[in-house]
Amino acid sequence: MAKKKLDSKTFAAQKRSRRRLLTFFRVIRYGTDSFIRNSWLSVAATAVMAITLLIIFVVFVTHTVLVDTVSDLSNKVDMSIYLKTDTTDQVGADLSAELKKLSSVRSVKYCSADCARAAIAQENSDDPAVLAAINVATNMNPATLRVVVKDINNTTQLQNFVSQNALLKDHISSDFKPSFAGERRNTIQSIGRAVNFIQQLGIAIGVVFVVISSLIIFNTIRMAIFNRKEEIQMMKLIGADKSFIRGPFLVESIIYGFIASLMATGLGIWGLYSSTKTLASYQVSVQPTIHLVTYYLPFVLLSMIGVGALVGIISSSLATRKYLKL
Repeated sequence: MAKKKLDSKTFAAQKRSRRRLLTFFRVIRYGTDSFIRNSWLSVAATAVMAITLLIIFVVFVTHTVLVDTVSDLSNKVDMSIYLKTDTTDQVGADLSAELKKLSSVRSVKYCSADCARAAIAQENSDDPAVLAAINVATNMNPATLRVVVKDINNTTQLQNFVSQNALLKDHISSDFKPSFAGERRNTIQSIGRAVNFIQQLGIAIGVVFVVISSLIIFNTIRMAIFNRKEEIQMMKLIGADKSFIRGPFLVESIIYGFIASLMATGLGIWGLYSSTKTLASYQVSVQPTIHLVTYYLPFVLLSMIGVGALVGIISSSLATRKYLKL
């Protein structure tokens, strides 16, 4: 007797499971049919969402490229501390070691007066007159400590080192002031400000298009609800579950997001690869971003699909809640 009861419970549970699975597939089918039936509205909603996701992709890529470019240029900008001409290599090495202890310093390179003279000679190797003057004149070039800092906008530690270090005070040049400012630093600061502005502008544009695409999906679902008003009313009368009535509209919205994410990701990656040579010719550091996007392509695609589906689900949920009145 107990065995029969157990069998009947198992059978009932299996029956409910099959019914749920069948309902799930029907919801997917009805949602797909609705997407195809409202083809023009579906195309419009998908296109706007694709533009929205493409803008989000472009904002992310642009921010990454500009940050890499600023970092790359910052590594090429050194802050020069000029020392007396007779400064020895040992003193230069000691000062370099002290500078490397600063948390804001990335690297230090010491160039003696002879090194500076050789560099000038190399730069003017095609000018015999300059080379002759260099060979005859007394070497008055200062020795130099070339310091690359992690943040070009923060030279506080470096300034404190110049003003407080006892060894440096004994050997620093009185004729040449440290170059904590210059055209290249100003250029980097300008690019940094541009990065922040572009990032904020991109976020604002992305938010605007998310709102626009949400409204279009909202109206598309609303029109689909109105077109199926009698059918939905009949489903209510025969006691259909709320999830079964809402489900197809959610599926339809998810399809918008899925197709739009594929389109946006494909267009975004194509645009990134096709503009590589042009950007590189302007010394824009684009290769790290290409490697990042290529390596994490599945994650990028899943993220785009997730964002698209989320926008669609939220819009569809608001529309069904307002117009279905379940």
